Formats: sequence, structure tokens, C-alpha cells
Amino acid sequence: MGTTIIGLIVIGVVVFYLVYIYNKLVALRNQFKNGFAQIDVQLQRRHDLIPNLVESAKAYLTHERNTLTEVMQARNNAVDAQKEAARDPADGGKIQKLGGMENMLTKALANFYAVAENYPDLKANETIQQLMEELSSTENRVSFARQAFNDTVMTYNTFREQFPNNIISGMFAFKPTSQLELESPEARQAPKVSF
Repeated sequence: MGTTIIGLIVIGVVVFYLVYIYNKLVALRNQFKNGFAQIDVQLQRRHDLIPNLVESAKAYLTHERNTLTEVMQARNNAVDAQKEAARDPADGGKIQKLGGMENMLTKALANFYAVAENYPDLKANETIQQLMEELSSTENRVSFARQAFNDTVMTYNTFREQFPNNIISGMFAFKPTSQLELESPEARQAPKVSF
């Protein structure tokens, strides 16, 4: 009788611990999904500002249409990648693709800023200055949101890989996800705006 009670207690403790692990995995997964939602909001703001900037600059950059086209193409690719990643932020491949597309957009914007330096009237335009300032501010917000997301992804991945958590995560298909990374060190910095 005594060993039966001890056996039931041990089984109860093990079941309780397994339920704890499962619930912790769910909570951590929801945290990184929430972190991605914060990035998503900031990227949407960034993507919404770019067409206004390009449209405002068209009058000044009549000989630089290719630069404006590159910015808009990079923006459209980034928007598509953002939508894909937002559908399933747990898919590491989609997060990596988003990082690559955002990196291309950052490079296109850096090229735009370099070209804009050669147009004093463009640099003096109040609307352009305001849009560039808002874009720079948004870049900083994206950076902070990305850091928070990457921290929650690291916590989730670490917890799901620890023993015995890895057994439970494997049984219930808690897959690893990827951090949102940029491909080059230059792209890790927000574009400089100097007028």
C-alpha cells in the first residue's frame, strides 16, 4: 500500500513537471510571436514612409529615376517578406528572408541618401527633411524591437533545447526559430541623415 502511494506521488510529480515544461514552451513561443508583432508594426511604419519620401523626391531627382526605382523595388520586396513572416513568425526561413530583404532596403536607402547629398534643393526641402527624420526615428524603433524579438527567440530556443525539455518539444513539434539578423555589419546601423 505504501509503495503504491509513493509510486502515484512520483507519477504525479513527473506528470506535473511535464505539464510545466509544455506550458512554459507555449508561453515562450507566444512571447517571441508578440516580439515579432512589435517588429511588424515598426516595419509597416517604415514601409509606409518610403513611398512618401520617393514621391517627394521625384521632382528633384529627375536624372536619378533608377535610384528611386531601386528604393521602391527593395521596399516592395521587403513588404512581401514581412507579410510572409507575419503569417508564421516561428518559421526560421521566413524570418531569415525578411532579414535579407530589409538589408537590401537599407542598402537602397543608403544609396538614395548618398544621391540626395548632391541636390541642395532636395536637402533643403522641409517635407523631405521631415520624412527622413521620421524614417531615421523608425529605424531606431525597428532596431529596439528587433533586439527584444531576438532576446525572446534566444530564450525560447535555449529552453526547448535543454534536457528534458527537448523531449517534450520534440513530441509536441515545438520547432526552433531564427533570430532576425541583417547580413552585413554596415546594414546594422540606421542610415545617417545629414542636412
